[in-house]
Amino acid sequence: MISANGERIQVSGAMTLANANALLEAGSAALSKPDNVFDLSAVDDVDSSGLTVVFGWVRAAERKGQKARITNPPHDLLSLAELYGVTELLPLA
Repeated sequence: MISANGERIQVSGAMTLANANALLEAGSAALSKPDNVFDLSAVDDVDSSGLTVVFGWVRAAERKGQKARITNPPHDLLSLAELYGVTELLPLA
């Protein structure tokens, strides 16, 4: 679930294969500022598709001439990024 919440875009629930497409589309549609911050503090489940979603938001923002960053990433997302060797690519706020 994604909702615009003032300066941040709040993401809640799971970031898993089951809802990756919906999250990617909703997050891309929520891009409205030069610098968009996705708050992942309410995410309760992550699999590797969560990384794909985050990088998809970054690409969607770049196509609009904007930035997309994340804050409060779940430990599981950081662990997966480390496992896949993409930690330095995560757009942390």
